[in-house]
Amino acid sequence: MTVSRLSGKLTNAPRDTSLVSGSVSERLNREETLSASYKVLADNIGEENLLCSNTEGQNLRVSVYVLNMRGQPLMPTTPRRTRLLLKKKKAKVVKRTPFTIQLNYATGEDKQPIKLGIDAGYSKIGFSAITDKQELIAGEVTLRKDVSKKITERKMYRTTRRNKLWYRKPRFLNRTASKRKGWLAPSINHKLDTHIRLIERIKHILPISETILEVATFDSQKMQNPEIKGIEYQQGELQGYEVREYLLEKWGRKCAYCGKSNIPLEIEHIIPKSRGGSDRVSNLTLSCKKCNLKKGNKTVKEFGHPMIQQQAKKPLKSVAFMNTVRKKMVEKLNCQYTYGFITKYHRIKLGLSKSHVNDAFVIAGGDKQQRVKSFDVKQVRRNNRSIQTNRKGFKPSIRRQRYQYQPNDLVRYNNILCKVKGVFNYGKWIRLVNSVGKTINSNIKNVELITYGKGLQFAVNSSTT
Repeated sequence: MTVSRLSGKLTNAPRDTSLVSGSVSERLNREETLSASYKVLADNIGEENLLCSNTEGQNLRVSVYVLNMRGQPLMPTTPRRTRLLLKKKKAKVVKRTPFTIQLNYATGEDKQPIKLGIDAGYSKIGFSAITDKQELIAGEVTLRKDVSKKITERKMYRTTRRNKLWYRKPRFLNRTASKRKGWLAPSINHKLDTHIRLIERIKHILPISETILEVATFDSQKMQNPEIKGIEYQQGELQGYEVREYLLEKWGRKCAYCGKSNIPLEIEHIIPKSRGGSDRVSNLTLSCKKCNLKKGNKTVKEFGHPMIQQQAKKPLKSVAFMNTVRKKMVEKLNCQYTYGFITKYHRIKLGLSKSHVNDAFVIAGGDKQQRVKSFDVKQVRRNNRSIQTNRKGFKPSIRRQRYQYQPNDLVRYNNILCKVKGVFNYGKWIRLVNSVGKTINSNIKNVELITYGKGLQFAVNSSTT
């Protein structure tokens, strides 16, 4: 069958008929709109590779996500149908990753039930959407870990700037935001919003009929002391002690690194806060000033004291996050929920390895469905927030506007696809990075925008699920 023959069949087709109706092929005459039953919909890749007809050696097929004329999601289709639609100009590309097209004409909208499973987490999120016969999309999101650090830096810059305003009235008693009911710390709220944005983005390309979220509750004290019971829950590690006195007793009133005593000692973090350490007393030790300066930003293992590392208990940030937001997440999404022990039971029963993607597949009710290649999704900053740059010998450089290009935007430069690293010279020049990691500086007039970077960067995982 040739393309010209197919196009002849579609020339005068009514607008309310199915996508590829006619007597051309039994496969093309199914009344399922853009659904591809009994086919694996997988491996979303770039536009050039997606529309290439050479698929030898691939055991997983590619899925193309489809929107109707109103921008509402339909069932995914195959690359072959996509090529025909784009060639006939009956569809247009609206997103590269995941590859998504939008139809330019009305069509039937038969949809299959799709369940979306979400494995919520502090540092990573797993997601998987399935039908009764196949998995449609799956992946793992790596969340940002620098939000708390950025907030601390912002506080420092604001404090420095406000200290220069002599006429400014004191405002140390007007911080009422934290007193509002349901208030969350900014770093926690950021992760909660990311979960919601991810689900909304998946719903934008797939007609999700049901969302299932795994929630969990943890006893953080029992995780630290399995034998704790009764009134001991009310008696913390510091009962009867002040922090410094407790540390002096615990470390024998000497430096934990050099062993010297009868010298001034400083409270020091075993795992530095900049490396993810907490202020919990289990992460604190005592050291002399010389050892503290010498250790710097290193962990105690890097500093040559691995035994002290073993005394630092594992941070409970992820535990606190799940205990805080699990109910809020279910309420905001108005979705079904399950528990971790149920997911673990079914995952072991299916013989699947432990991963966020496999957990999400099980949460969605996955069983014998044909799997797809998963996405590796990375969360990045949307904007470069450096408003003022102070250069020695020059006046402060003030950014007056938001530049057109932001980091991680995809652009075309001399027919080469590059990612934006930044903009300089008051927005007149742009710094790019090509596919081999080479940095290119160019006038901003020489680049053409392909797609914005957004906050969630989708990339196909080279390994199979």
